[in-house]
Amino acid sequence: MPDRVAQFEALVARQPENELFRFSLAQALLDAGRGSEAVPHLEFCVQKKADWMLPRILLGKELLRAGQTAAARPLLEAALQLAIEQDHDDPAAELRELLTDL
Repeated sequence: MPDRVAQFEALVARQPENELFRFSLAQALLDAGRGSEAVPHLEFCVQKKADWMLPRILLGKELLRAGQTAAARPLLEAALQLAIEQDHDDPAAELRELLTDL
């Protein structure tokens, strides 16, 4: 199995403005237990697309893991609003639970 992190790092190196490559790299880093390295890529995705829910969820969760609750809360709240607007019931329920626990 090829190294997914290295695969997506190469794609991002060639096309650093491609948010899909950045998101895929972030996911690979998260899967590899390298969440702190995923943060700048998730931040890029959040800035690139105002209606993209999943990067906000993943970034919010990673910030929570890092103890940055104040930074995570607005991301998770925005993700919840997007989940409601886009009829994503399961993420909305998960986000409501996360926000209740903050």
